[in-house]
Amino acid sequence: MFSKWWHYALALTISLGVVGTALAGLAAALIYPKLPPLEALTDYKPKLPLRVYTADDALIGEFGEERRAFIAIAKVPAYMKQAIIAAEDERFYTHGGVDTLGVLRAAGSNLMSGGAKEGASTITMQVARNFFLSNEKTFTRKLSEAMLAMKIEHNLSKDKILELYINQIYLGQRAYGFEAAARTYFGKPMHELSLAEFAMLAGLPKAPSRYNPVVNFPRAKARQEYVLKRMLTLKFIDQPTWQAAVSQKLVIRTARQSTDVSADYAAEMVRQALFEKYGEAIYSSGFKAITTLRRKQQAAANQAVWQGIADYDQRYGYRGPEKQIALPTDKATRVAAVASALEDLAPVSDMQPAVIVSVAKQLIRAQLQDGKEVEISGNSLKWVGNWVAAKKGRQLVPGAVVRVQATGGKPQWRLVQLPEVEAALVALDPNDGAITALVGGFDFNRNKFNRVTQAWRQPGSSFKPFIYSAALEKGYTPATIIEDTPISLSAEEAGGTPWEPKNYDGSTSGPVRMRSALTKSLNLVSVRILQGIGPDYARDYIRRFGFDPARHPPYLTMALGAGSATPLQMAAAYGVFANGGFRVKPYLIDRVYDKDGRLLMQANPEKAGGNAPRVIDPRNAWLMTAMMQDVVRYGTAARASQLGRSDIAGKTGTTNDARDTWFAGYSPDQVAITWMGFDQPRSLGRHETGSQSALPIWINFMDTALKGRPQKGWPMPPGIISVKIDPATGTHRSDSVVDELLDDLLRDNAPGMLEYFYQEFPPPEAGASGMEDDPGAAPAPGAPAPTVPGVAP
Repeated sequence: MFSKWWHYALALTISLGVVGTALAGLAAALIYPKLPPLEALTDYKPKLPLRVYTADDALIGEFGEERRAFIAIAKVPAYMKQAIIAAEDERFYTHGGVDTLGVLRAAGSNLMSGGAKEGASTITMQVARNFFLSNEKTFTRKLSEAMLAMKIEHNLSKDKILELYINQIYLGQRAYGFEAAARTYFGKPMHELSLAEFAMLAGLPKAPSRYNPVVNFPRAKARQEYVLKRMLTLKFIDQPTWQAAVSQKLVIRTARQSTDVSADYAAEMVRQALFEKYGEAIYSSGFKAITTLRRKQQAAANQAVWQGIADYDQRYGYRGPEKQIALPTDKATRVAAVASALEDLAPVSDMQPAVIVSVAKQLIRAQLQDGKEVEISGNSLKWVGNWVAAKKGRQLVPGAVVRVQATGGKPQWRLVQLPEVEAALVALDPNDGAITALVGGFDFNRNKFNRVTQAWRQPGSSFKPFIYSAALEKGYTPATIIEDTPISLSAEEAGGTPWEPKNYDGSTSGPVRMRSALTKSLNLVSVRILQGIGPDYARDYIRRFGFDPARHPPYLTMALGAGSATPLQMAAAYGVFANGGFRVKPYLIDRVYDKDGRLLMQANPEKAGGNAPRVIDPRNAWLMTAMMQDVVRYGTAARASQLGRSDIAGKTGTTNDARDTWFAGYSPDQVAITWMGFDQPRSLGRHETGSQSALPIWINFMDTALKGRPQKGWPMPPGIISVKIDPATGTHRSDSVVDELLDDLLRDNAPGMLEYFYQEFPPPEAGASGMEDDPGAAPAPGAPAPTVPGVAP
């Protein structure tokens, strides 16, 4: 009986096969002439995004709808090709586009399983589908796919087909092609991957979302091991190699780690500049922009800003959880509730959202988005101790939505909070204006406002050096004596209302030398200096440093930085002091290439001592630097001495009510500006100053930026004389022999010290009758400045 039914079934199968073949032949005859031309393959032009890099080749930004990077087949590692073939199409190099054996195997497997369907698409068929067809599962579409695959095989080489596949296939995380996927999942180019990593990528085409290692690593790992087993079966690898690859620990990048170093604000500046020049083409033409940033400096700047903000938050205490949710008692339900509560909360920097699940005096447990529980204990609890110990009101309880942060090699978890305060840092080379680090705020994804270029803030006392520089050109000297005593100014002088300026601590010290006044940042002296030289003259003079006079009203309040400037403007202005008197323009984009490596743009920066304009006398720059070196040795920035360098100078800045704090500092080859404040200006706190909040950021950054650089200092230019003076009167002490070594040994309390002067403005002799007869004293307001050859007016 069985034999009879078997013969009936065979006859029916043959009959259906004949009919099916006839129908397929008819369909093919109708479909083949309508197949699309292959220009999209023979003249393949993938949509390549704009990529932005540091000067030392670290990726900082990618702009385009698709993450894609073209790689020629000749540069694809053998293991990558073998892993793909093992996973997707083992007979790729022998079939003609449709794998008949594969179709029969899949059909048999599907009949036997009665469950999930096994496909039989070859790599060539996938190329056909990806370029020309939809993913609908109809007979006509499948037949079109097969016919198109055979057409492709007749027109292109196997290697060309594989190259198209490797570059076009979607692999999850917005990554198209294996080169882009290598950078997306592992943070490195394909040629740097291991066999284990090749196999992980080769497992993705089957189902990019299902086997995405970022989303579900265990499932992706199982798929990787399947690929490796197939490679072993096909004799692409041997047993020891297979075992080593299976055992290798893989480190997967998360979606927020798609660049080599965080520089989102700088990358956005590049995008805007190139969009203005090239338009929408930048998102698909494969442009490569090389910036002037340095990877190590950018990383150091990021860390310094983040640490500075964290330290500020630590000083002012924990503000409490972001919100509170009801926490189910059942564990499975609780895990789901926590995941739902955190679904819309993205990590900010390295601060991960979490929900507190238990609170004890010595231990807090919190659950992360992926269900993992972390513990916070020991010193990590001190910051939130009052919240843990509270009986009511300000209290941490289960269900609190918080932020946690891992620290150390073996992670120690601590409770943190999203900051309200902001900070910024920009660093540049004063010799040509190349921006080497730029941090526009705490987190670009949270707030895209770039405080380096867009925040017009009062510079406070960090603006004083420009007033002092103007005074040097009017005949003032570092030894000029100015009264540090109370002063009352009319509404006309102060720009609207009567004003009685005061020093930061409210004290006065009587007559002081100009050098001491800058070192101690004495406000009353700065106002008197500006009063002496005239606000109109000073307002015009600051144009030399790149400031817009319109943003600095010509009133005596300008002496204390009551105008407005951006951190980038301040960096360029301090660069004039650092490089000896030249104004160089900051620039960020060094070169731009097209997808074929042809140069499209090349920066041509002005260079100090070369084609950059000289804007102040080199003696002026040198004397200002000498005075600002004292600021970091003995003055308001003395904590910078921990860097252990003598070739740094700078000035702190604090505005009224501590709404802005600054530090502007430099070495001969590096200028860095740091700022801290609130986007909506308000006081940072009674005790916040540039020294307290901005200077530590600068120190942390410069510690890395200057590491390994030999100290070089600033050579004294011609036209400066050194004279031993009486520090109490600023007059020449002719009764002692000048010894330049005393410059670093004798200070204000010594009977004599060295000071430096323009040769045409020496100090008066001891016993001179007064300021009127003192050649080193201030000329009358409005007197013309001395003419200095080569200096722009």
